Amino acid sequence: MGKDDQEAYMHGENKRIEIKAYAKINLCLDVQGLLENGYHQVAMVMQQILLCDDVLLRFTPDEGAEGLAISMGTNRPYLPTDRRNLAWQAAELMAQTYVPDIKGRLRIDIKKRIPVAAGLAGGSSNCAAVIHGLNRIWDLGLSVKDLCEAGARLGSDVPFCVMGQAAADPGLRVAFAHDPLACHCAVATGRGTELEPVPGLDSHLVLSKPPISVSTAEAYRGVDEVEIPRRPDIPEIVRGLRKKDRDLIEKNMVNVLENFTLKRYPIVVYTKDKMQSECNCDALLMSGSGPSVFGLCTDRESAQEACRIMKGINRESFWTRTTV
Repeated sequence: MGKDDQEAYMHGENKRIEIKAYAKINLCLDVQGLLENGYHQVAMVMQQILLCDDVLLRFTPDEGAEGLAISMGTNRPYLPTDRRNLAWQAAELMAQTYVPDIKGRLRIDIKKRIPVAAGLAGGSSNCAAVIHGLNRIWDLGLSVKDLCEAGARLGSDVPFCVMGQAAADPGLRVAFAHDPLACHCAVATGRGTELEPVPGLDSHLVLSKPPISVSTAEAYRGVDEVEIPRRPDIPEIVRGLRKKDRDLIEKNMVNVLENFTLKRYPIVVYTKDKMQSECNCDALLMSGSGPSVFGLCTDRESAQEACRIMKGINRESFWTRTTV
């Protein structure tokens, strides 16, 4: 459906919108202790990439309904399609907060490409897409700040995904063109929801996820018990981004969660070593709590060749690029 068709359909009785739910990587990640609310205090730089899921929302008003009836489907049969899914929770939150008297049927369909439980914010990105989509479908007129505040109630990565989709999704970026929080890259502090937009990194990359899942909670608990020999210099990497200084950026590509995850899961070490030895990458880092590892590449051809190599090791390997 083209943009004009989508806009026309949005004003009909049955409303439909499709949102690109982009993945993220961490250009650096530091953990700085516990907050009073029990969350870990972090300082990190989050960067949006083009690898994305498609989230389709269809809403049919029904005055005879008792409230909002939600149904959901995905192309991954192992994913929950009920209240356990963040996307479902996002729909309930938006309805309860902004249109508590809404009556009708909401269908959510998610075409997954982003690997699950991979440190790439796939679930958070789907959640953010539902928040954006319902803002449009129900004509709520909320700003990116408003949507981020709603997303923060559901997950620490959701607000950044809201900001990134506002900047990159073809159907959203015009509406949010002048919103200062619509961005592709941000410094995240606190529990990850205090966000400051910064210039993004312009780079091709290869991404590879070993066939395991890493619990984010386990990684954050585990990093409290291990030695951290090196931490990223956040102000310095931001200077590198502002100056487009790749050397300064790559120097500070440090993720302290690697100190736990690489020791706990040897297959992540194996993935990183293979990418280091066999791929033409400028810098390598684990994203989030893992297990995905990404490598920056100077051009598309290098990223494609690296992806070909890594697919022989991990089936879920991709070549993509950052959004800027």
